Amino acid sequence: MGNPRAFLSIPRKEAGHRPVSERVHDFSEMEQTLNTKDRQLQASRCMDCGVPFCHWACPLGNKQPEWNDALYKGDWETAYKLLSKTNDFPEFTGRVCPALCEKSCVLNLTISEPVTCRENECAIIERAFVESYITPQTYDRNGKKVLVIGSGPAGLSAANQLNKKGFDVTVYEKNEAAGGLLRFGIPNFKLAKNVIDRRINLMEEEGVKFVYNTEVDFAKLPEGFDFYVVATGTPQARDLKIEGRELKGVHLALEMLSQQTRILMGEQFDKKDLVNAKGKKVLVIGGGDTGSDCIGTAHRQGCKSVTQIEIMPKPPVGSNPATPWPYWPQILKTSYAHEEGCTRRWLLNTNKFIGKDGVLTGAEVEEVEWVPNPEGGRPTMKLTGKKEVIECDMVLLAMGFLKPQMPEFKENVFVCGDAFSGASLVVRAIASGRQTAEKISKLI
Repeated sequence: MGNPRAFLSIPRKEAGHRPVSERVHDFSEMEQTLNTKDRQLQASRCMDCGVPFCHWACPLGNKQPEWNDALYKGDWETAYKLLSKTNDFPEFTGRVCPALCEKSCVLNLTISEPVTCRENECAIIERAFVESYITPQTYDRNGKKVLVIGSGPAGLSAANQLNKKGFDVTVYEKNEAAGGLLRFGIPNFKLAKNVIDRRINLMEEEGVKFVYNTEVDFAKLPEGFDFYVVATGTPQARDLKIEGRELKGVHLALEMLSQQTRILMGEQFDKKDLVNAKGKKVLVIGGGDTGSDCIGTAHRQGCKSVTQIEIMPKPPVGSNPATPWPYWPQILKTSYAHEEGCTRRWLLNTNKFIGKDGVLTGAEVEEVEWVPNPEGGRPTMKLTGKKEVIECDMVLLAMGFLKPQMPEFKENVFVCGDAFSGASLVVRAIASGRQTAEKISKLI
């Protein structure tokens, strides 16, 4: 390493976000960037720790110490080459990954100031595009054809790797554009869609064919392909089938998020079909990242207020003895959206939605407590009888997604990403796509 003692004198410095007062008025990317000198200083904090847990924790096996060192020394091209060996799309993970590598960084485990791996990753790939380290490549063909069904991160990584291995790759996508939840689930202010378009254009130049607005019947897969990759994700959101679910104003999170993306793409919707929070009191049910994205989108649409409720207990702040490393740290997370304004509450179950003349006016919630399960395992939820009504005229259900049930496929059909594992992370989906491509390549 170039400077193995830099972490002793250089504190962690994040680029941060644009000011709240500015960013809530547009859908442009909110994360800022550091200047080149500061970015290289941050890379210098990677401390040659001997056992790089970051590499172990990353589903892609990224070699953070190596490319951080190259970045620190100003060798951006080498940093890019090292990064791209393990990650097909650093421009995606560099924006939306929860950075498992940082959670396992030795500096995080000792002084709670990990290396800014995610931001460094994004800086490297953006420099690579600017400096034209990335140019379309041609690959010798092996005569085999593959159909990839779904163009989310798993499908894209499988397609990208298979194309590089010489397969003739076609991608079928049911929507009008590629990206899956990268495009229609993650808001523009976290991941600008021109970033996705840039990568798709590159893949097309390298030989991958994309066919849009095309549904596939799993019972009768299209003919003419030697192998098939099913990467359709987890399209079915977890619903809340309680009294009042049919009221106008109760929506699944993706109804709002995907519609807002399409509006920014230029699509127009009738007023009666709009899922818009302007002037409304919004209730978000679900405490994860999708819930945060609903909060952020509601603010940008001009909501009156936002309340977010979660059925689980409030996590501890800072550290949690119940989830020591290498477990994922279950601690209180204050997201960008919470900074923009939100009332957060925990231990609340939603009993029913209340309305008047078919229109939502509120939600009845009840406090719960979690008690130890005498048989062990997950604690048992117990209703306390303490009920109240939260006034709202829009509810967004952000409670995750259901793992799809797949039929029995022939040996030449491979399922990957969320379609295989259930809802997970973008970085895990990319890793799954790469692994599937490797499996297929070994069959010829």
